[in-house]
Amino acid sequence: MIILASGSPRRHELLKKLCSNFKIEVSDAVEVQNNLEPKLLAVENAKIKAKAVADKNPGNIVIGADTIVVLNGKIFGKPKNSADAEQMLAELADKKHEVISGIAIICADGKIFTDFEVTEVFFGEMTAEEIKNYVATGEPLDKSGSYALQGGATKFIEKIHGDWSNVVGLPVYRLKKLAQSAGINFEES
Repeated sequence: MIILASGSPRRHELLKKLCSNFKIEVSDAVEVQNNLEPKLLAVENAKIKAKAVADKNPGNIVIGADTIVVLNGKIFGKPKNSADAEQMLAELADKKHEVISGIAIICADGKIFTDFEVTEVFFGEMTAEEIKNYVATGEPLDKSGSYALQGGATKFIEKIHGDWSNVVGLPVYRLKKLAQSAGINFEES
């Protein structure tokens, strides 16, 4: 059985592009916030989430993911509140930033495979009023970097370079390649 260690509806929908037969178990792992380079931090948190679920479900394949937003080395996680979301968006406005997703697969035999994906996102200008109105929708409050590419933030995004599914929260192509490296065929699972 394949288990996705995430409560994110966006990750569920993206995994369905690869695999129709999986179950969901939200990880209760506490993410680390340390001085690791952002790519390594995203991978470490993906691994921690997957391991917490794998420990409760031995003999299964578990997929974990973690997505962060990075601007000039500063990591933007999920906002603490509306004011924090507004501050994040104001910092991201009219700039290029990176969205990094770490992914981890823990195989039925306990072997762990990890990788990451990086996508560049270019935000256009945003007025304080536009930011305030977007935050008032509530959408940014549970998103890394305080925005959803597939949601209301679309109107602020000038362009992206890289995998759009990564920005949504699960880099589908990278996950497919990682699964192949691990000897997993999603179509047979």
